[in-house]
Formats: sequence, structure tokens, C-alpha cells
Amino acid sequence: MKGNKMDKLLSVCMATYDDYDGVYFTTQALRMYHKVCNTDAVEFVLLDSNPSSSHGKECKKLFSGALRGRGKYISKTQGSISSFNKYETVKYASGKYILIIDCHVLLKANAIDLLLKYYQDHPNCKDLIQGPLLYDDLQNISTHFKPGWSGDMYGTWSTDKERYLAGKPFEIQMNGMGLCSFEKSNWPEILPFFKGFGAEEGYIAEKFRANGGKNMCLPFLEWNHRFGRPNGVKYPLNIEDRIWNYFIGWLEIKQDPEDEMIKSIFDYFKTRIPEQRVKIILKKAVSTLEAYKQQRSNNANTK
Repeated sequence: MKGNKMDKLLSVCMATYDDYDGVYFTTQALRMYHKVCNTDAVEFVLLDSNPSSSHGKECKKLFSGALRGRGKYISKTQGSISSFNKYETVKYASGKYILIIDCHVLLKANAIDLLLKYYQDHPNCKDLIQGPLLYDDLQNISTHFKPGWSGDMYGTWSTDKERYLAGKPFEIQMNGMGLCSFEKSNWPEILPFFKGFGAEEGYIAEKFRANGGKNMCLPFLEWNHRFGRPNGVKYPLNIEDRIWNYFIGWLEIKQDPEDEMIKSIFDYFKTRIPEQRVKIILKKAVSTLEAYKQQRSNNANTK
């Protein structure tokens, strides 16, 4: 990026923590099977939350070698390990359009060409763009998340087969965040307080809606996600981090601790951990957000 100038058409952005295999096969598959990804129009951006590990060193070697001149490798040595780290890649991206994918996702043939065509047909796109999850049988799909609590998450995989088969983009409420895309100039920014894993789904879609956009499912933007982890999860999973993320995100959206969404978070998770712990997390989230708003107000007044 030169100043504020976007010198790429598309930035493919990922974050990783000890998943060199995923990074390798995702980037190489994109370059081999999506021709535009092997041109100067596209860059790869990787944020590595464990750069000193053996996986991290191989990721850096890949980006300084095979992807030299086409990729940016960012070492993240401070801050929390979080699923929200991948959104930090936006500030390093030089592309007019952003495609954020998990570092173990494969895209169906022509998906990127059709995505870029969609943007060409929709200038100044304010929408959050997503696509159907393609399961490992490469036949069955899920097009969106259905709101509701299950498995410590808000939202469950669901399928609108009729609209998917119609082949035209359609509006959804929320989706899994293994893949999302948007025009960089319309990125609404997210709070800096998230930690651990969970609560992206729905929250980021609401941020785009607040900015005048929609959450759109493009039937052709199909993505296959590697869910299996035979070597286990390398990072800590803490349910209290997840509860915190839900509270802090939805308090920003709703601006009211008494809102029904906030109450639903409380009511669900009080069945998962002691109710008093949920109260403490909620109280801290409220005070953190209030202090953040006050700080931003003070900063604005001193400019």
C-alpha cells in the first residue's frame, strides 16, 4: 500500500496458529486452481500468532520464498490468541477487496473470478459477502446460520436449498465466518477487546448492517472447511472468553444491558457455568465498553 492507495485488486487474508499444513495447501490451491491468484492483482496476507514455533518458521519461509512479492507475513507476538485476529489482517491489506478465509479452507472452481465479477457489478459494495459451506462429500451444503443457542454458540448451520439452487445472491442473517469478503473501504471496524474463540457470527454481520449494508450469500462462493484435527487443538479454548466475546460484541450493537439479546446470552450461559461468574463477566463487559466510549469521546473532543 502506498499511502491510502490500493495497489491490489484483492487481498486474501488469513490468520494462523501452528497450522503450516493448512496455510500451505490453502495458498497453493488458490494459486494453482484460481488463475487470478497467481497474478499481480492478488496478494496473500498471513498473520501468525505463534511465529517462533516450527509451524511459524515454515510459514515465514513459505511467504519469503514461494510467495515472495505476492504475500505479506505478519508476526503477532503480543495480544491474545483469538479467532478475531484474522480481522486484524485488514489493516495490512493493500487490496480494494478483502477475502478473509480460515487457513484451512478450499474454494470451488471459479469462485474468486465470480466474486470479483460480483464486485464489478456492485460498486461501492457495503455488504458482508459470504457463501455456502461445502461439506467433505462435496455434495451437501449449508447456506447460513439459523439464529439460536446450541453447543455454546449462537447460530446453527442451516440450508436454504431453494434459493441456493436458484443460483442468485440472497440475503441471510448470519453465517459461519470461515469465509467472508467485503470492500475494504466499507470495513466497519470491530472492537479491540475480543479474546479466545467464538461470537464472530452474527456480530460482524450486524456491524455491516449498521453501516448500511446487508449480509449476502453468493451461491457460487462455495468453500470447504477442514474441521478434523487429528493432532488436537493447539490453542486454549476457554468458555469464559467466549461468553465475554458475546457480551462485549452485542453490548456494542444493542447499547442496552437489558436488551433481549443480552438476556439470552446470560440465560444460556448461566446453565453452562455458575450464574455468578456470568454476572461478573457481564458487569466487566459493560464497564469496559463504557470506558471505551468515553475515551473515544475524549479523543474526538481534543482533535
